[in-house]
Formats: sequence, C-alpha cells, structure tokens
Amino acid sequence: MSTEALDERVIVWFDIDNTLYSASSKISHAMGERIHEYFVNLGLSHEEASELHLKYYSQYGLALRGLTRHHDIDPLDFDRKCDGSLPLEDMIKFDPAVRRLFEDIDRSKARVWALTNAYKPHAQRVLRILQLEDQIEGLVFCDYEIPDFTCKPEAEYYKMAMRQANATDPSKCYFVDDSRGNIDGARAQGWARCVHFRERGLEAVEGGRTKQIGDERDAEIIDKAVETVTTLDGLRSVWPEIFKDSRR
Repeated sequence: MSTEALDERVIVWFDIDNTLYSASSKISHAMGERIHEYFVNLGLSHEEASELHLKYYSQYGLALRGLTRHHDIDPLDFDRKCDGSLPLEDMIKFDPAVRRLFEDIDRSKARVWALTNAYKPHAQRVLRILQLEDQIEGLVFCDYEIPDFTCKPEAEYYKMAMRQANATDPSKCYFVDDSRGNIDGARAQGWARCVHFRERGLEAVEGGRTKQIGDERDAEIIDKAVETVTTLDGLRSVWPEIFKDSRR
C-alpha cells in the first residue's frame, strides 16, 4: 500500500473563482458578457441567449454543460473565446494576505487542494497570478475534453475529486466556496466542514444575471453545520484546528 493511501490528514478544498480573489475584480461580469456573446453567435436573439444561459446554469451548474448537451459546439472553442480571452493579469493581482493564509495551514494536519468548474488552463492562470501554485497539492477541474464531463454541484464531481485525491472519508473534507449550491452539493456527499464565502456589498454574475452577493437563500438556517465567512481570513476562526499555532 502506498504512503499516500495511508495519509490520514484532512483535505481542505478551495474553490478558485470569486473565492481566492474578490468579486470586485469583475471577472464574473466579463465572463458573463463573453458567454452571452457565445450564445448570440449560435443564432439566438439577445433575449433568447439570456434565457438559455440562465436555464443551463440553473439546470447544470455550468452553461457549457447545457451547450455541450444540446448544441453542436466544441467546448475547447468555448474555452478559448470565454475563459481563455479574459485579461486576468489586468483584473487580479497577488494578495500577500491570501498567501499567508495558505502558508499558515499546518500541512502535518491538512492537505490543500483546489477545485473549480473551469478548465485547467484558467485555473492554472489564476493560481499563477495569485502566487499560490506551490501552495496547492492538487487541482480538480472540469475536463472539457471528456464528453459529458461533470461539474459542481453534481454528485459525481465530488466523488471524482475524492478519487483524484485518493480520499475515502468525506468527513475529513473541508470545503469553502462562494456558491451556496456548490456547498449543498458537497454536504450531500458527506463533506463535513463546509464554509460559504459571502462577500458583502459586491455584485457577481451567475447564469448571466447580476446578483448582489448575499442574496441567496439563508440556507444556514436550514443547515446550521455550514459556517459563513466574509473574508478568507475568517477561516482561521472557523477552522482553527488546521492552522499553525502562531500567526505572522
């Protein structure tokens, strides 16, 4: 049996977009505009494009999932024209506080992975700009080259993540995401220590529609096991057991 198979540490899963960087970057807005244009270029009116974008996002968790299921499109072409065309270097920048947060996680107690609904190149670009590449032990992403790929919040996505991390105990999974739906999906798979990242006073775009962050249902009333933080540094208080004793 391999050393990795004997690893008893918990796994901390970080969502990437609108979690590792602030929604104030407007990346979700820029992405929404590109996806809308992609729908329009399929021959839809602007109204039809907006409705279908929202429908696919709501139904599948990712507009591209609907596009690949119901339209003859190349997901890699979609990636080039949407995620791949974003000027990320001009929109986000290195944040020393976020890097310190990662450095302060006690690696004798926790493994640190990232997971995203984006394709691998986008995730790698973000991690590189944020100077977090060396802090992430593994990356789970939507593989656009696989027909009918899975994405959050589908059950298979979380199962896939655990397989890739060689993990078998969902109670050892810690997870932070800005999407309550993604948190619910993880909770349904038994991921025990979930945190909803909710910045206040900012807007993000989901399914092509602008929403005020914090407008989602107050699911915390229903599932009290889910904590809420408004800054990533708040994880130190929510998950004190995985951080080193001393802070910088």
